[in-house]
Amino acid sequence: MSKKALIIGAGGVGGVVTHKCAQVPEVFGDILLASRTEAKCKAIAEQIARPIRTARVDADNVEETTALLRREKPDVVINVALPYQDLPLMDACLAAGIDYLDTANYEPPDTAKFEYKWQWAYHDRFKDAGLMALLGSGFDPGVTNVFTAYAAKHHFDEIHELDIIDCNAGDHGHPFATNFNPEINIREVTARGRFYEEGEWKSTDPLTVSKTYDFPEGIGPKKIYLLYHEELESIVKFFPTLKRARFWMTFSDNYLKHLEVLQNVGMTRIDPVEFEGKQIIPIQFLKALLPDPASLGPRTKGKTCIGCVVKGVKDGKERTYYVYNICDHEACYREVKSQAISYTTGVPAMIGAKMMLTGKWRGEGVFNMEQFDPDPFMEALNEHGLPWQETFL
Repeated sequence: MSKKALIIGAGGVGGVVTHKCAQVPEVFGDILLASRTEAKCKAIAEQIARPIRTARVDADNVEETTALLRREKPDVVINVALPYQDLPLMDACLAAGIDYLDTANYEPPDTAKFEYKWQWAYHDRFKDAGLMALLGSGFDPGVTNVFTAYAAKHHFDEIHELDIIDCNAGDHGHPFATNFNPEINIREVTARGRFYEEGEWKSTDPLTVSKTYDFPEGIGPKKIYLLYHEELESIVKFFPTLKRARFWMTFSDNYLKHLEVLQNVGMTRIDPVEFEGKQIIPIQFLKALLPDPASLGPRTKGKTCIGCVVKGVKDGKERTYYVYNICDHEACYREVKSQAISYTTGVPAMIGAKMMLTGKWRGEGVFNMEQFDPDPFMEALNEHGLPWQETFL
């Protein structure tokens, strides 16, 4: 029986999630797209052949969101708003008795920090209410967690090392633009690097550790930089045999040059400054000046490649396994009017909700992606536009 989904957030990812849910009417029978700006929701709905209902909601306002949930009674809330809004939306889901899913962990607005503690603290409340919350159902986090679980299940007796490697080899033609929310993107990139090694977390200055990686399917060698990313925290927790876990991402020299200048002049600051008698936050002002990531779709060319390199042992022998997805920016735009960064986040959000609504993944409490059987999710990736490849290195 088809279900009702409430999607909150009408940016680039929200558009992809809405398109992809609409493609699976046997699961998503009724789709409501809500945002602080309903006009954005209506613009997305007009792109889709089947009827999509829209609403206005302030995701920071728990009472307002709870009222919407009680009125609409969706089977799941798909949160693709900002990470700052995770906790208010979880509070609203608890108040209204609705299952919850997001694509990125909570970040406090005044501190650039990835940490699951705030959301993991909700586990008992969701469990006692008989509700399920699925965290990080994007690509990284999300698919990368599932890739790791799949490798551990099918190809290793123990996994010892994990490198998550994210490459965007696309080009949008702008001098400087971010492929997802500029505020979140810049906070992520300018934070200290962090990785797990031999039972402890180690940190590095931002973007000071790099190497070259040769990507498959014609992308070729690219420079990758060590960052901290939230999925490392949960993967290390749920795969205790890991001795080292790291996250890497590509950046062009042009991107890094612009970012360095913006940092040097204070435009990436997240603390308020006074300007003409008013308090403004520089990074939020910068966000207003930069191209909207949702506008990049028609002009972005090239591919992304995101995957996991896993090392460990099987039958007493060491082995190295690589599982990855290649996604084409132009193909994404033809299908859902989006570039591949939004596509690779939005498709897994739909799949995670599909896993919940069809009962393939069920539980009471707060869960990360790698806690469930990876096989049905991996099958759905191939079915819904993110086919994966695997090889032994």
